Amino acid sequence: MRIAMIGSGYVGLVSGACLADFGHEVVCIDKDPEKIAALNEGRIPIYEPGLDALVAENVRQKRLAFSTDLKPAVAGAQAVFIAVGTPSRRGDGFADLSYVYAAAREIAEALTGYAVVVTKSTVPVGTGDEVERILREARPDLDIGVASNPEFLREGAAIGDFKRPDRIVIGAEDARAAAVMQEVYRPLYLNQAPILFTGRRTAELTKYAANAFLATKITFINEIADLCEQVGANVQEVARGIGLDNRIGSKFLHAGPGYGGSCFPKDTLALVKTAQDYGTPVRIVETVVAVNDQRKRAMARKVIAACGGSVRGKRVALLGLTFKPNTDDMRDAPSLSIIAGLQDAGARIVAYDPEGMEQARPLLQGVDYAEDAYACAEGADALVIVTEWNAFRALDLARLKATMAAPVLVDLRNVYASADAEQHGFAYAGIGVA
Repeated sequence: MRIAMIGSGYVGLVSGACLADFGHEVVCIDKDPEKIAALNEGRIPIYEPGLDALVAENVRQKRLAFSTDLKPAVAGAQAVFIAVGTPSRRGDGFADLSYVYAAAREIAEALTGYAVVVTKSTVPVGTGDEVERILREARPDLDIGVASNPEFLREGAAIGDFKRPDRIVIGAEDARAAAVMQEVYRPLYLNQAPILFTGRRTAELTKYAANAFLATKITFINEIADLCEQVGANVQEVARGIGLDNRIGSKFLHAGPGYGGSCFPKDTLALVKTAQDYGTPVRIVETVVAVNDQRKRAMARKVIAACGGSVRGKRVALLGLTFKPNTDDMRDAPSLSIIAGLQDAGARIVAYDPEGMEQARPLLQGVDYAEDAYACAEGADALVIVTEWNAFRALDLARLKATMAAPVLVDLRNVYASADAEQHGFAYAGIGVA
């Protein structure tokens, strides 16, 4: 099949490369000429394990191409995916759909025959209806299908998620559009990936409901962690105890500094705004959003308490800046709030992240960056593990203690057992452990 992917960001690039790997002919479009030039030179603008090799192989096989010119890519395409950004809108937090609607208008002008226009971006309920209205208003002469196909990709594991998905959700209002979408994903039949066909509005809401539920699980175990600290319980054992119940499951029950990234913060907020607009507020999700925002700043207070109540003039070392490991994504990362809180309290910050430092530099002021974990810890009055990169899971604690000014370890991901850290002479503070 000939496929056009409008948007070459995280979702568009991963989806486009994987669809090309299935054997389709894919052109990824982006308005940013520097990004397209970099992709054409083999430079990947994001960090995602395995993506560089996947892109290079499919470009070599002439199944994947990149361009700033939308018209020739869309003309003759059987499926046109919209994978542009939908950031939270300033002022009310609702999803900014201006990029989606602008793409729809350009697609309408470029189409030459029947095609299915697919919203891959995460969009509020009813967006597909508006996309269809825009298309039909611009080109009443064309027969056009409109579908919703939300993505469920985890950063750091996106290629595996695309090729071996839990489910594929396709929202379509007519059989012809559904048939085209079924053909797009036909290569996954061998993996017996379940395809769920729904109406467009159901598909759009399914994506938001899924992310809101996962964000709720994270926030729930974070609040239980706070209670554990007060009553003398261990949140990791509580999480295991409830996670073994298959009605609950163990995933997303890892206590930490709060969720971040490109999806959960904006999607929970957009769901809250949509529900309010329809007069059916989602109180649980509203609370999740509020609790998570407060938690990130509270982690700075946790570090300050571990340092004896003050960090003024002290050197605090942070290991990990990205919102999760195996990505360079700094969007809504807990580290941003933690660093702001510590700097407000007078701390001097030094940080190290295996992939995120270049992305972090424009977002943070007054932060020194180290070349590795040990250089980061040198002379520090406290060491804070913020992101659980594999590189931080087996650090030489004796070496760290020897190089630090004070042996304080604040482990916001519970990477280390308190007994091990204390055996090496550290004053240890974890999450949800008394």
